[in-house]
Amino acid sequence: MPEIGLTQIIYIVLSLALGGFLKGATGAGAPLAAIPIIALFTNVPFAVTIFLAPNFFSNVSQIWTSRAHRLPLGFVLCFAFSGTVGAAAGTFFLAELSSDFLLTTVGSVTGLYVILRLLKPDWILSFDLAKRLVLIAGFIGGCLQGATGISAPISITFLNAMRLTRLQFISTISVFFVSLLLTQIPMLIGYGFLTWTTAGLSVAAALILVAFMPLGAYVTRYLSAERFNQLLLALLTIVAVRLIFF
Repeated sequence: MPEIGLTQIIYIVLSLALGGFLKGATGAGAPLAAIPIIALFTNVPFAVTIFLAPNFFSNVSQIWTSRAHRLPLGFVLCFAFSGTVGAAAGTFFLAELSSDFLLTTVGSVTGLYVILRLLKPDWILSFDLAKRLVLIAGFIGGCLQGATGISAPISITFLNAMRLTRLQFISTISVFFVSLLLTQIPMLIGYGFLTWTTAGLSVAAALILVAFMPLGAYVTRYLSAERFNQLLLALLTIVAVRLIFF
């Protein structure tokens, strides 16, 4: 585990608060907001490990609250299963690749998400085509999640393009994320990243993130989705540039 001073703690707490705000506002995207910032001040394996409990608790709760809006079970299971296979491969890369390379990868993945959102804001993916692409999208998204903690450029973009309702989106992406965690956790224990210390820190991180989710849900009542997305993309662009070039 990296040495963490007061400055790093402040930035980590702020990033988790931002992640919780985003999760409460949109139902997803907390790792995209928090992990690059945590990785910037520590390292990628630590950031991925710390985010296990926040991911687990927030997504399990959303699986339950959105259960009535689930997409067809076969589609959801294919997406989740292929994601777990990808997560296993990605976690191997997390353990074997250098920290500098992983930081650059996190920055690149974050930047890719911003570019996709800017270039294809209105692209629509039919459900029939989505069924043919679901295994590929799940695998690549899982691989990114395992290696960098961020699957958004694939998983969120894929589901957003289907133009799902908010609750359909939340239900599907939550099952996907929890399935990935079931693969990541034993592998991270085996590689020595998940210890009693980091597990305790992860639970503390979950408390911070969950505490800010209601604030995100509340504020979005008065902030347009377009303006919120603009602010988020601006922040992510700054983080991506910082990770790649500095």
